[in-house]
Amino acid sequence: MSLYLNDLGMLCAVGNDRTEIMQGILAGDRSGLVLNETYGSHPVYVGEVQAELPLIDSKYSVYDCKNNRLLLAALNQIQDTVVSMISRYGADRVGVVIGTSTSGVRNTELALTSVAKENIKPVQFHYKQQQLAGGADFLAHYLGLKGPAYAVSTACSSSGKAFASARRLISLGLCDAVIVGGADSLCQFTVHGFDALVSVSDGLCKPFGQHRDGINLSEAVALFVLSKEQAAVELQGIGATSDAYHFSAPDPEGGAVMAAMQTALAQANKTPFDIDYLNLHGTATPLNDAMESKAVEQVFGNNIAVSSTKGMTGHALGAAAALELGICWMLLNQSDQQGRLAPNINGDDLDDKLAKLNYIQLGQSLGRPINSCQSNSFAFGGNNVSIVVGRS
Repeated sequence: MSLYLNDLGMLCAVGNDRTEIMQGILAGDRSGLVLNETYGSHPVYVGEVQAELPLIDSKYSVYDCKNNRLLLAALNQIQDTVVSMISRYGADRVGVVIGTSTSGVRNTELALTSVAKENIKPVQFHYKQQQLAGGADFLAHYLGLKGPAYAVSTACSSSGKAFASARRLISLGLCDAVIVGGADSLCQFTVHGFDALVSVSDGLCKPFGQHRDGINLSEAVALFVLSKEQAAVELQGIGATSDAYHFSAPDPEGGAVMAAMQTALAQANKTPFDIDYLNLHGTATPLNDAMESKAVEQVFGNNIAVSSTKGMTGHALGAAAALELGICWMLLNQSDQQGRLAPNINGDDLDDKLAKLNYIQLGQSLGRPINSCQSNSFAFGGNNVSIVVGRS
């Protein structure tokens, strides 16, 4: 059964819609990663969405948090497609699956601060604002949907796993279309947590760089419409694995990561040589980049065009997989016949101790239209996903 990605709404540190994000990515723009004092115990570089987000109507006030405003902003970009799907299939045949790792935890932090300082809980605070499934629940209520609506939370692979769930809903005949993607917004909880793991960079992150020292945390949202209705981009394969090697560190041999990439290729009925571009997980942490470069070399060799776009977007955690799949979607939808590619921006020399891969330089193109892309996302506990998309 063929499934297609009919539309896409996105916001991230690079831009507030597809056009801005595409222009920024191709230009290697990392100006959205800014030193910030709000979230950490010391200033750190983070990537915030700068858009003026839509307000949530008072009748949905229990869902009112930045995470859900991000979802609403992305939904507004694909509103026509969503309305068309609901009209065609019915509200009970359209589902929602959202990947997230923090949801609206920032609202809880602000509420706890208010209680600690003034012994007053803000009247507008509700637990649903931080509930992991709150975003899916909000979109379903907002759109009047009666199909399945739930969240997937597997840390940094969350929104990638959401695509596997959305595909399953359609393949089982439970839905005809699914609004699928991810959203994560910045909060102190994640910044302090990654800082405690010594995983936050002291400066701008350096994916696969010689002096890489950690991530730049960021926020983002990417919402797709997935259905059997033919469109320009097809969802062709998903490989999901878990090795449970360590709570936070990757298996240095990358066996489960290789299995995820190979499974996605097999489902797509493709060989490694059929993939034109691979978006790497590329967190800019020493262990992840070493493992991933080794695994990619084992599966794809050294010639495939690769990059980590986190040097521009930052690491959006539960939204990262959907965001990076969105970048692949945009590359496939280019009208430019030269096949412009997303560069690996790190402001550093490449680490010559890593496996030698074909990292894309600024301004580099394939020289022909891009036909197939693959995207990797890995998470705590060895929870891995790799997705293949291509021109239909």
